[in-house]
Amino acid sequence: MYAVDHEGLFERGEFHHDQFLHLGNLDDIEKAIEYGNRALDMTPKEHPRMATQLTCLGAYYHDRFRQLENLDDMEKSIDFHVRALGLTDEDHPQLSFRLGNLGISHSVRFRRLGQLDDLDKSIDYKSRVIKLTPDNDPDLSNWHAALGVSYADRYQCLGELEDLEKWIESDSRALLLTPGDHPDMPERLANLGISYGIRYQRRGQLEDLDKSIDHKNRALALTPEGHPDLPDRHAALGVSYSHRYRHLGEPKDLEKWIECDFHALAFTVEGHPDLPERHTNLGVSYGVRFQRLGKLEDLDKSIDHKTYALSLTPDGHPDLLDRHADLGASYGDRYQRLGTPSDLGKTIECQSRVLALTPEGHTELSIRHFNQAMLLHDKYRRTGNRAHLDSSLSSFRKSSQLSSGAAPRDAFNNALRWAKLASKNSYLEPIEAFRTTIDLLDQFIWLKFATGERDQDLSLVKTLAAQAASAATLSLEYGLALEWLEHVRCVVWNQTLMVKSPVDELVSSHLVLANRLKSVSEELHLASSDNAGSHSVAASPEHRLPGFGDFLSPTKVKDLLRAARNGPVVVLNCHEDHCDALLVLPGHSRISHVALPSFTEQQARRTRSNVEAWLRRGPLQNYAARRPLLEPESDIGPVLADLWYNIVKPILSYLGYLNNPPIDELPHITWCPTGALSFLPLHAAGDYEQPQSRVFDHVVSSYTPTLAALLAYNPTEPAYVPRMLAIGQEATPGHSPLPNITQELGHIKNRTQDKVIYSQLTGDQATTTAVLDAMEQYDWIHFACHARQNISDPTRSGFYLHDDALDLAAVNQRFFKNKGLAFLSIRQTEMGDEKLPDEVIHLASGMMIAGYPSVIATMWSVMDDDAPFVTDKIYGQLMKSRKVGNGEAGRALHRAMAALREKVGEKEFRRWVPYIHIGS
Repeated sequence: MYAVDHEGLFERGEFHHDQFLHLGNLDDIEKAIEYGNRALDMTPKEHPRMATQLTCLGAYYHDRFRQLENLDDMEKSIDFHVRALGLTDEDHPQLSFRLGNLGISHSVRFRRLGQLDDLDKSIDYKSRVIKLTPDNDPDLSNWHAALGVSYADRYQCLGELEDLEKWIESDSRALLLTPGDHPDMPERLANLGISYGIRYQRRGQLEDLDKSIDHKNRALALTPEGHPDLPDRHAALGVSYSHRYRHLGEPKDLEKWIECDFHALAFTVEGHPDLPERHTNLGVSYGVRFQRLGKLEDLDKSIDHKTYALSLTPDGHPDLLDRHADLGASYGDRYQRLGTPSDLGKTIECQSRVLALTPEGHTELSIRHFNQAMLLHDKYRRTGNRAHLDSSLSSFRKSSQLSSGAAPRDAFNNALRWAKLASKNSYLEPIEAFRTTIDLLDQFIWLKFATGERDQDLSLVKTLAAQAASAATLSLEYGLALEWLEHVRCVVWNQTLMVKSPVDELVSSHLVLANRLKSVSEELHLASSDNAGSHSVAASPEHRLPGFGDFLSPTKVKDLLRAARNGPVVVLNCHEDHCDALLVLPGHSRISHVALPSFTEQQARRTRSNVEAWLRRGPLQNYAARRPLLEPESDIGPVLADLWYNIVKPILSYLGYLNNPPIDELPHITWCPTGALSFLPLHAAGDYEQPQSRVFDHVVSSYTPTLAALLAYNPTEPAYVPRMLAIGQEATPGHSPLPNITQELGHIKNRTQDKVIYSQLTGDQATTTAVLDAMEQYDWIHFACHARQNISDPTRSGFYLHDDALDLAAVNQRFFKNKGLAFLSIRQTEMGDEKLPDEVIHLASGMMIAGYPSVIATMWSVMDDDAPFVTDKIYGQLMKSRKVGNGEAGRALHRAMAALREKVGEKEFRRWVPYIHIGS
């Protein structure tokens, strides 16, 4: 009878489990499970020891899982523990023990399967155990430590800061509840040091790093010689010292870092699986000290340890690639220091192994190809071997391919670095390098990025346009230079213009696709994110439509030639050591070139600084009070003379405009300055001490930000009487009064009477909404008001109206079509008087984006008395033809400036120089 009694079977199971725990004999745990299951089958469901038997069986299966790692054992263990807990009352003395069993089992299963549900349950059960455990219970510290482990696991999975804080809180409580002489004290200190170190990496607060180092040092001090955790604790402390060294740069932390790595290696026995990592870490720390102190001994030690670590790393090991890369970097450092060819060879060998181990599509593949290219380039320079050059070029090409798995930004950066190097070394194929760079440009800047991110990207290409055009010019490929200069510079402008200008043509034959394209463009204007897919979706079908093969593509030189329909267009490119003019001439099929060797980028920036300094000497409105009106303002004269002799005169001479004065009217020239030359007063260039030495003696000047801006407008004879809207703000709330606004608008009304349909909004009528709505209905617009110029964010530039500022972002959202003239008669411009913008998107060119092909504007604030006079002269001339788009506005401004100079004096530069015409 005893053999089949459930009590006896249970006791036999317990006996064999105890034997297993003492001797580790697998046969004992098998028998414990067998007797436990037989006893459970014979035990009545209502038996008071049922929960105990379930708990024990759960423990047996758990222990067998730890031996055999059969997941079925863990499933049964959890099942028995859940059943035992279900039979346990809330006030039962074994409740916390059974909760703890489940907490541990779910934690173990999480480590095996990685399912967050197990981790959440583990945290829940362990937290309930802690709540049920008395403060004086010796196991309480263990449960806090166990809970800390689960919070650590969840933080590593989800990265939630709350879990990190709970992790630290649990480790802190575990330490606080552990007696000073307890054998677990070193582990408690080490764990808290690790969690503080993790929080430092998350938040970067030095206080956490100091606490991490303190706790790890205390743990190490309590760890006896020969303890198996001693190497790990030295290594962990070294990591914290490395972080503090990188944070503060203190030499003592670097020395401690090396010391810890040294002892971690010394206490790691031969054959230990961590030995390669120990050598790697010490090699890295010696390498950092070499970078700090420059002692070759440290670099030699770094190479020795990294070499040994690599020799211990088997093929297929996940760290093999990084160890080749680390060793290659150290050989590279020694090559740079000593120039020993063997070190260069070792560097290339390591980098080749890195490339061989890097899978296709890996995010680091492109930069590794680039590093290899640079190394092979060094080898070519040393040996002159053409094979090394060919290999270098091959690696440069691979580093710049999106197919290698590189992010567009990375591929672009690699290509840009290649191009910059090639511009100084022609054997590196500069034309190919710049073409690759420019082809990648749109890939990483186009509609994918929000405006803020795109502005950051634009900073990467600040000098690309000038460098690429200069390289093409040196190769005598002037058409290519113009294409590149046009496409690269001012990318935001080109993007906006390219998605607007063909829409009208597309609407007539492919309305659905046109609407899709318009939607994409609107997203660009609204600076929404994640539009790169829209770019490809919108662009692909249109390219297959008849007549739309180049749709949304960079404009080719054959099309750029059409920009010269109203006279020559002169595109100026300033490089660091020379300046070039690329001329688009009417009726010519090729781009002409005029070298300007006497002008450089540095000289252009100095000229800009001189103009800005001249403007800073005082507001124009106080000018008359400070100086007699007839006193000449000669301090900008040398600037205008430099522009005349170094830029303008050579170009006019090449065009034949200096010695052959026209019989009827002056020729029209459109200036397209770039970079540091942008918005220098080329239209006022001249030697005002010599006769016939002023630009306006020979040509009518206009400006354009890009050639595409001229191509976007196709002038036609107006089939209707133009409608004109004038905006006047004589007393804008929050701004100083502007006298003569009424007079100015009166001149416009008188000049346009019976010639155009005229309307005006003044005072409280001129709200942002009212003006925008009216702009929809009227063809020409005249602003007479305050304005603001936001150089950091040009879309925020705008006009101050009665209720608010009307900025360019709002104007551009309207998609105006078939507009004419925009006259910006701005009296005072915030942020625009002391620094000239280096971007093409300012108020005037912003109005061109909005759809006004011809804009009269001012480079800085103008004098109140001059504005009505100039306005009257301009509209008097324009009303003769009542059209713009073929140079009429530029000629009208030219005549008005001649009248103003005759009135105030030629050398009153501050009065007439600011007036400019932009566009057709």
